[in-house]
Order: sequence, then structure tokens, then C-alpha cells
Amino acid sequence: MKDRVALKILDQAISNGIVTASTVIVESSSGNLGIGLAQACRYYELRFICVVDAKLTVQNLRILRAYGAEIDFIQQPDPVTGEFLKARIDRVQALLKTVKNSIWLNQYENLENPRSHYQTMHEIVLAVGGNLDYLFCATSTCGTLRGCAEYLRDHRLKTRVIAVDAVGSNIFGSRPAKRLLPGHGASIRPPLLQDNLASKVVHVDDLECVIGCRRLVHHEAILAGGSSGAVISAVERCRDGMAPGSRCAVILPDRGERYLDTVYSDEWVTSHFGDVEHMWK
Repeated sequence: MKDRVALKILDQAISNGIVTASTVIVESSSGNLGIGLAQACRYYELRFICVVDAKLTVQNLRILRAYGAEIDFIQQPDPVTGEFLKARIDRVQALLKTVKNSIWLNQYENLENPRSHYQTMHEIVLAVGGNLDYLFCATSTCGTLRGCAEYLRDHRLKTRVIAVDAVGSNIFGSRPAKRLLPGHGASIRPPLLQDNLASKVVHVDDLECVIGCRRLVHHEAILAGGSSGAVISAVERCRDGMAPGSRCAVILPDRGERYLDTVYSDEWVTSHFGDVEHMWK
């Protein structure tokens, strides 16, 4: 999901002349957007500095480096808010002042983010023939949520959008709390978020993300990441309230290979949640 956003943002910046061959791209990421942007920057032979934090998985770090991204590591959260996101954004601002010809594409506010997923929703509607009752969508920057919701509104479709957020995320006004899995939820209300984009918000905790992921791979042979597990668990949570025969679509945002040391590690799961294997078999 973030690969599409990264390419759309970068392509538009190049088309507008904002990014040239000498531009240095700087971005804050918890993992997946950074990887997508690293891939796009490698293709265009652009220097890329990715500001990440201590929650970044080992796999994501290795992938970023394989694409040639320069890693700027934030070891401590913001002292006031206690959140890594604020610390990452502050570091981006500092780099913009010291790195010549640098630019921040800013996934959190860039309108090309939701525009890329306006196209995503178009593809979903074509695939299901326009007859869709529910769409479940994970939230972080809220680019996917906004793009999909705006497409449905513009085309007067009655699909109900269910926003899936993390327990401990502040996107919809909940109190921030510690989260184990990166990429899902946010410690701030994203600037891209607008009122009335979603019909309902479902908050999913880390264990439910794990259970959703493990059920996907156990029953469907789909190896997907933490945010994908969240939307699957949200469907399970909401299914009793859906009318019989309802058509439901989910977007699986991330790949499971990036979570082999966490979601798909029996040792990691047991150390954080105990013996929970029975929950997905």
C-alpha cells in the first residue's frame, strides 16, 4: 500500500520540478513508506535519507539498506510527548536545515497520498462490480482512508467505510499508549484526516493483529503484516452486526516477510502474550 503512495508522491514532485537529479529526499517512516520511497529513489538514482526509530524491525532496516537508503536513527522518543513520531519529524526538520538541496515530501500532509488511493478504490469497485457493502481500511497517515472515502463519495456509492485503528493510537482522539507493532495507528491526528470519512472506527490491539495475521496464513496461506492482521480481526469483531449476504472488502496493506521476527516468531509472541496459539487454529 505504501509503495503506491511513495511512487505517486515522488513522481508528482519530479513532474512539478520540485525534485531534480541533485535533490536529497528526506522522510520520516516507521517502515513501509520508507521502503517504498527507498525503492523509488533507487530507481530514479536519488539520494534518500530515511529517519526511523527504535521500533523499526530488523527486516525493514535491512531492506532499506539494500535499496541504498541512508538511515538516520532516533533512539529516544520526544521528551514532552513520549512519542517517537514527534522526535522523527523534529529530526527531519533539522536535516532540512543542514543537508544541501534536501526536501521533505511529507507523507503526513501530501495530498498525493490520498490521491493514490482514490485509484485504489477505483480498482476495488471495478473488481467487485460496484456492489460493495463494507470496506475495512487500516489507518496511519489516513491517506488510504481519505482516498477511498472520497472516491465512494464522489461516485455516490453506499459502501460503509470501517476505519481500523490501533489501541493506543491518537488518530481518532483516544489516549496515546504504548504499541508494540509499527506502522499501524499514530500518536497524532494526521493532517490528512477529515471528519466523516468513516462510518465506524474499530480499535484493535497488538494481540488481535497477531491473531489476524496468523489466521490469514493458517487458513488462507496469505503471509501479511501487522496492519493486515488488524483489519482481519476488525472484520471478525464486526461480522455479527452485518446483514446476511453483505459483501465486504479489506485492504491488506503490508507484507508478512517484514514481521518474521515479531508477528511470526513463536518466541516473540509467547514472550509478549503467553500461550495463544489456540486463538488462530
